[in-house]
Amino acid sequence: MGGTAVPPLKFLIIFGDHMKIGILQTGHAPEELQPTSGEYDAMFRRLLDGQGFTFETFFVVDGEFPAGIDAADGWLITGSKHGAYEDHAWIPPLEDLIRAIHAAKKPLVGICFGHQIIAQALGGKVVKYDGGWSVGHTEYMLDGAPVSLNAWHQDQVVDLPPEACVVGESDFCKHAFLAYGDHIWTSQPHPEFSSDFVEGLLNTRGKGVLPEDQLQAVAANLNAPNDSSRIAQSIADFFKKVRT
Repeated sequence: MGGTAVPPLKFLIIFGDHMKIGILQTGHAPEELQPTSGEYDAMFRRLLDGQGFTFETFFVVDGEFPAGIDAADGWLITGSKHGAYEDHAWIPPLEDLIRAIHAAKKPLVGICFGHQIIAQALGGKVVKYDGGWSVGHTEYMLDGAPVSLNAWHQDQVVDLPPEACVVGESDFCKHAFLAYGDHIWTSQPHPEFSSDFVEGLLNTRGKGVLPEDQLQAVAANLNAPNDSSRIAQSIADFFKKVRT
């Protein structure tokens, strides 16, 4: 994912014990699932637990923004039920924030909607894909190696920003993982989504939206092993690595 692994001691010298990650939350988990799954920010806190990070969440979907890009050492943008191309008051200031983070070369990770809004903010194009949905256990190639993650999306990045490099893809999604220099890394699938949460989404947001045969196929494959823990470590290493 760009760069070499950072020795833990070097990380400690630079960041101390608590590198602060600002979570820019761009949607809300279904209310029916929150008692067991928590909000989207809670899923990322669990995903990156034990890595020495502290977190602060900004509910940008509700108009809550950080004072500036230095409010955190690194940034993470969550998924959302909204489209990056939709007309919401919070999207233009989020794009401005993304461009400021990019200009300062602070580390930034985007997942699903985060992947899409970063691409859009930096000159790419996101559309509602006419080929349908990618949902549940999905196989990708990432940095030349196979990886399995849970997906939940119809929207896709179809035109790349000038600085984007494709580092992973699937048959369904050709721009599934993108890197911008060594300071932005984005993923269309969801390493933070557990199989239980995907099952909950099938019941709360899938019925009537996904074709019945796809619903059944996803449900039948819920417990297939995935590489969330591997991607979690990669994201942690990405945040921690030394940048010149």
